[in-house]
Amino acid sequence: MTTIPESLVSPVWSRITTILAERGEGAYLYGADGTRYLDFTCGIGVTNTGHAHPKVVRAIQEQAAKLLHGQVNIVYHRPLLELIDELRTIVPPSLDAFFFSNSGAEAVEGAVKLARHATKRPNVIVFQGSFHGRTGMTMALTTSKTIYRAGYQPLPSGAFVAPYPYAYRYGWTAEETVAFCLREVELLLQTQTAPWETAAMLIEPVLGEGGYVVPPPGFLSGLRKLCDAHGILLIADEIQSGMGRTGEWFAIEHFGVRPDIMTVAKGIASGLPLSGVIARRELMDAWIPGSHGGTYGGNAVACAAGAATIRAMREEGMLENARRMGALLMERLRAMQAEFPIIGDVRGLGLMIGTEFTTADGKPAKDAAKAVVKACLENGLMLLTCGAWDNTVRWIPPLIVTEAQVEEALAIFHTALTACNL
Repeated sequence: MTTIPESLVSPVWSRITTILAERGEGAYLYGADGTRYLDFTCGIGVTNTGHAHPKVVRAIQEQAAKLLHGQVNIVYHRPLLELIDELRTIVPPSLDAFFFSNSGAEAVEGAVKLARHATKRPNVIVFQGSFHGRTGMTMALTTSKTIYRAGYQPLPSGAFVAPYPYAYRYGWTAEETVAFCLREVELLLQTQTAPWETAAMLIEPVLGEGGYVVPPPGFLSGLRKLCDAHGILLIADEIQSGMGRTGEWFAIEHFGVRPDIMTVAKGIASGLPLSGVIARRELMDAWIPGSHGGTYGGNAVACAAGAATIRAMREEGMLENARRMGALLMERLRAMQAEFPIIGDVRGLGLMIGTEFTTADGKPAKDAAKAVVKACLENGLMLLTCGAWDNTVRWIPPLIVTEAQVEEALAIFHTALTACNL
């Protein structure tokens, strides 16, 4: 089939482009018509090692010739054990037990189920702007846009929402924002979900779909103290911010905080479906055998890709490159901010950077952000937006991106800003 069968594909998939991708290589995607695109979307933060990384492809090919599927309830297989070995070198040592699924939503749902079993408590606190998935339970945990929940209510109960420390939106200093948001969590524990019925606080260490917001220093450590004081578990959702994206293996490392449970997906296997729940062993031991599972979780080929992904990232210094190229992007984007006031804020860590478009009176400038992204695509650069109003352009290049490619992307972005009369 060489034409796109739009009438046969469910329209529930909102479309970013109508490009028919023929192949991917490194930082580039190639359309069926031969057009080359500089891909700064990474399939929404998935292809962190770039498209078709040779070491990952080789691992997939070799494993596919040996064993495609060894169901984890029935047998162990070598790629599963190798992936665990690799993960143990990068996750906090206290997180020493592993469960694997296929998608980020599955991992989050598993983490919440684990927290409820381990604590014998029903409720979970999430944070405004969160995106944790679109399954039944994870919709109840997702607050980044109404589109992910509208028409599906009532949703599962037990989810309570606290403010995320989004200093730019509030217009406050970092210190004021942290103090307010921690007070609001304490208020929530006094007014809506008692500490003794709160199993966990679930948070993205850097807000993803909600706007690429970096919490100010002191907020995550403040949550850790509250959790410790009340026997509440801290779950770090590293699905978008993990696997080297921010210049550390996991974003929470920037803040010196250890979670009790961590979820991973997206970049863990360079494009193959794989996700994980990683937790302290004593918590996993409280999970009743058979109360959670999945046919395909821990698939042999996906696990082989995951182990190869971690090795390639380590051997090729991709985290170091993320820090270097991220610093370059931030510097140049902030220079453009001075030139184009429509860019109200530039923020991020490593290669997880957001440029928020706002009007002169501080209102979200969605149309401007969308126009710039469209103009960039027409000139060969793929970008995405995020945030409640879709007015933040997110920069998610692969961690193998070169300085020349960053400069190419910045030049296209600058041309788009100029062409859109911003």
